[in-house]
Amino acid sequence: MATFYVSLLPNSRITKVQRSPIDTPGNKAGDVLVVTFELAGQGYMALNGNSEIPANHAVSFLINCEDQAEVDRVWDKIVADGGKPVACGWITDRFGVSWQVCPKALSELVADPDPARAARAMQAMMTMVKIDVAAIKRAADGD
Repeated sequence: MATFYVSLLPNSRITKVQRSPIDTPGNKAGDVLVVTFELAGQGYMALNGNSEIPANHAVSFLINCEDQAEVDRVWDKIVADGGKPVACGWITDRFGVSWQVCPKALSELVADPDPARAARAMQAMMTMVKIDVAAIKRAADGD
């Protein structure tokens, strides 16, 4: 899992792999127990624990993308690895973890000081699965 995650973003790496020193109900001695890693420089830890507790939308990772090319690259990589598109820039990876793949332009447009422009951008985003920056800009501009 961590290997896949660090492949998504620049400035990402696995920093430590800890193996279980003993057999436990969920692992055998020597199995990976904890992986610490960085995504875009931010630290995370994954525990190979109780797989009976599934991931859910209560926690998600936000990926602020610079542009459409980065949105497409990250989105396509998650889908290619068994991910499932959801809606409004959300996607669930093959491990059941939710991601929000959000271009910076979307955040800027839905926060536009012109409420009508912001509303048009938001309305356009609500119709999308993967975010299309050009389409949101056209909608915000009233085109």
